[in-house]
Amino acid sequence: MTRPRTLAETAPRRVVVTGMGMLSPLGADVPGSFAAALGGRSAVRPAPAELAAGLPGMLMARAAREPAALLEPADRGLDRATQFALLAAAQALADAGFEASPDDADRIGVFVGIGFGGACSLDAMFTRYFHLLLGDEAGRRRASVVHPLTVPRLMANAAQALLSMRHGLRGMGNTFAVACASSAIAAGEALRAIRHGYLDAALVVGAEAMLVPGAMVAWNALRVLARPDAAHPAASCRPFDRRRSGFVLGEGAGALLLESAARAAARGAGALAELAGYGASSDAHHLTAPSSRGQVAAMLQALAQADLSPDAIGYVNAHGTATEVGDVVEAQSLVEVFGAHQRGPAVSSTKAVHGHLVGAGGAIELILAIQAMRSGVLPATAHLEQPDARCAIDLIAGAPRRVERIDAVMSNAFAFGGSNACLIARRVPAADLAPPPQP
Repeated sequence: MTRPRTLAETAPRRVVVTGMGMLSPLGADVPGSFAAALGGRSAVRPAPAELAAGLPGMLMARAAREPAALLEPADRGLDRATQFALLAAAQALADAGFEASPDDADRIGVFVGIGFGGACSLDAMFTRYFHLLLGDEAGRRRASVVHPLTVPRLMANAAQALLSMRHGLRGMGNTFAVACASSAIAAGEALRAIRHGYLDAALVVGAEAMLVPGAMVAWNALRVLARPDAAHPAASCRPFDRRRSGFVLGEGAGALLLESAARAAARGAGALAELAGYGASSDAHHLTAPSSRGQVAAMLQALAQADLSPDAIGYVNAHGTATEVGDVVEAQSLVEVFGAHQRGPAVSSTKAVHGHLVGAGGAIELILAIQAMRSGVLPATAHLEQPDARCAIDLIAGAPRRVERIDAVMSNAFAFGGSNACLIARRVPAADLAPPPQP
């Protein structure tokens, strides 16, 4: 067993990203997803009748690949969200050149963010149960017979537990179910654990799979889902546009391997970026309406932790859900943080093309922001043709924006319930960097 660290050995440490993975509506990996985001290739489609819960005009952003088709047969019975988590995590670990069950496994944890854990398994169980219960006598006798592993499949921590076992990672870890901020908070708490010496590395995963009738009808009841564009359904989600009507639910997973800079250097791993800042706050305001005060607090915390001034941030991947109040409040928050009398950082919301992945959103959007920093190409907010005048920020619209260089990026995740999370990634010295992605 690895010897525990002493206080003298746990001074705050730099934390770097050494691997990333993704299976999203935009693509089956990070390069494919980033290329689709730059190209404005929307994954939004009309939901098929069997998923639309009898509601007209439902939209969704289905994952680019079926996860079960990419897994071994033994894993195909897992909940869909866990399947996504396994695939994204495997990509991130391979990207980092990370071997399973390392000698310091006691110092490596797994942190997962998920919103509706087990949604697909739960929906399927209830569908079968009530179908049989209301059927003939023979069916009624079978109604209560379910798979013996149903509960483990439904648990919110199913992905965290399985990833820990699959890769032999025995360090502290946790599952965060904080609605839309889940995986951003997972990444931030993993950053803290490594920075302050509780761990030397952590696998961070955000996963979500809730494209099922029960979840669709529940989200529809909140009146936050986008109305379909009759001529172009794929263009139905329009963050920051004055014609916006809401977001579209998506599914998938994103994963990052975080390591202390010292551990990464010791094993000769190249760093993709440094995860430098994390801020979190609670609005204590309203169950669904956002608060600028809470959002500003999270962003200022992240800047302070990263030891950066606001003008150091070159790009913000905004939460940008395309809701009437959400976009305006976030824009006001950005103006308060970055100043009303200067240009401020470039801002876009990639939810326009990949949908709102709820628990997976924070991880996926952080990865896209890191790719933007590394490539020097910033994705536009797709379908943004008539910017809302109340959103007085530097919105990227129409086409990606090429920049000579940016050294730090921010990713925001603001959740129902008033939980806010902000992450900042920055460049590491060129000698430590992996080759940048090709735009």
